[in-house]
Amino acid sequence: MSISGRAAVTGIGDTDYTRDASGRSALMLQLEASLKAIADAGLRPHDIDGIVMPIPSGASVAEDFVTNLSIPDLRYSAATPLGGAGSVAALQCAAMAVASGICRHVLLPVGRTGRTQRIGARVQAMPQFRTVGEFEAPVGAVAPAQYYAPMARRHMELFGTTSRQLAEIAVTTRQHAILNGNARMTKPITIEDHQASRMIADPLRLLDCSLESDGGAAVIVSAAECARDAAKPRVLITGMGEGHPDSPSTITQRADITRLGIAKVAPRAFAMAGVAPGDIQVAEIYDCFTYIVLCQLEDLGFCPKGEGGRFVEGGALGLGGRLPVNTHGGLLSQAHMAGMNHVVELVRQLRGEAGQAQVPDARLGLVTGYGDLGDGTLAIMARE
Repeated sequence: MSISGRAAVTGIGDTDYTRDASGRSALMLQLEASLKAIADAGLRPHDIDGIVMPIPSGASVAEDFVTNLSIPDLRYSAATPLGGAGSVAALQCAAMAVASGICRHVLLPVGRTGRTQRIGARVQAMPQFRTVGEFEAPVGAVAPAQYYAPMARRHMELFGTTSRQLAEIAVTTRQHAILNGNARMTKPITIEDHQASRMIADPLRLLDCSLESDGGAAVIVSAAECARDAAKPRVLITGMGEGHPDSPSTITQRADITRLGIAKVAPRAFAMAGVAPGDIQVAEIYDCFTYIVLCQLEDLGFCPKGEGGRFVEGGALGLGGRLPVNTHGGLLSQAHMAGMNHVVELVRQLRGEAGQAQVPDARLGLVTGYGDLGDGTLAIMARE
C-alpha cells in the first residue's frame, strides 16, 4: 500500500527569528508556532489528535502539549530524534499516522534557543558521541564544522571543487534571505566577502556555516480527505523516506565520505512520487554547511557525483536559475530551526505565499533533512 498523496500539510506557523536570546523558552516558542500553524489550517487545538516531536528541545513529552493546548483526545505521539533530519522524518511519521486512520491532524513543533545553548553540550548529547569520541575527538574534532570539513576537503581533492563554488551557495542563500521579512541575516554578501571570512575548519569558512538562533516553527499534517476542507490549498506529500549513510556513527570510517544517507532514499522517494529530479521546481535543502547542500544536490540526482561545484555556479540556485534553492534564506541566513523552517517555506512556495521570493507557478518541490552524522530525509510535495 502506498501512502503517496494520502497526507497533506494543511497548516504552517513560525515565530520571529532572533540573533540574541529571545527571552522565551523553547517550549514557549514551540507553543507560539504551533498555535499559528493550527490557526493557519483553520483548526482549533482540540482538533489535534497526534503529535510528532522532531528534536529534543522545549517540550520533552507530548503531555506538555496536551496540557498547554488543552488537547482532549491525543491518539498518537512519537519522536524522530535524527538531528537536522528529524523535521522531515517527522513528516513521514505523521503521514503514516494519518494514512493509517489513527489520526486526522498531527502537529509537528520545533522550538530552539540556539543562541543560549553551548554547542559542546549539544554535541555530547548526540547518540553518536560515543563513537565520535573514539575516532574523531582524539584528533581535535569536537564541533560540527570539524566533522564535516574533511568531507568537503575530500570532495575538493577528488573532483576539483573549490571554495569559490561553495561561496555561490552562501551568496545566493543570502540574496534570498534579504527578500524575506523574517530572516536574521539581511546584509548582502559577495563571493569575495565569503573568501575573506575567517577560516573555521579548513576548508569551511565562517560564511559556509549555519547560524545559531532562537525561534519556533511548526506544521500540521492532515489526512488528505480532511484537508479538502482546510482553510488553504492542499499541499500533498507524494514521496518521502529516510536513509542512513554507511558507518552512520562515524564519518572517518566510511569507504566513501562524499556520499550521504540521502543517496539511498532519493530513488525511493522519487519513485513513490512518480517524478524525476528534473521535474522539481523549487528545493529547500538542509544547509548546516554549504558543502552539505552541494553534496545533497549530487546525491539527489540533480547532477552526477563530482559535478556539484559546476552545477551551482552562475546563480543556478537563485530565483530564475535552473533550480531555486532555499528561497527563505535557509539555516545559513534565515535561522537554524533544525530544518522545520525549510518545510514551512516549501509549503509557502507551493501555496504561492512566498512574497518577493516566490518561484512563479511552483507546483512541485522537495525538502530535505540532514542529521548527524549524515542521515538523510526527503519529502516531495505537490500542490493540486
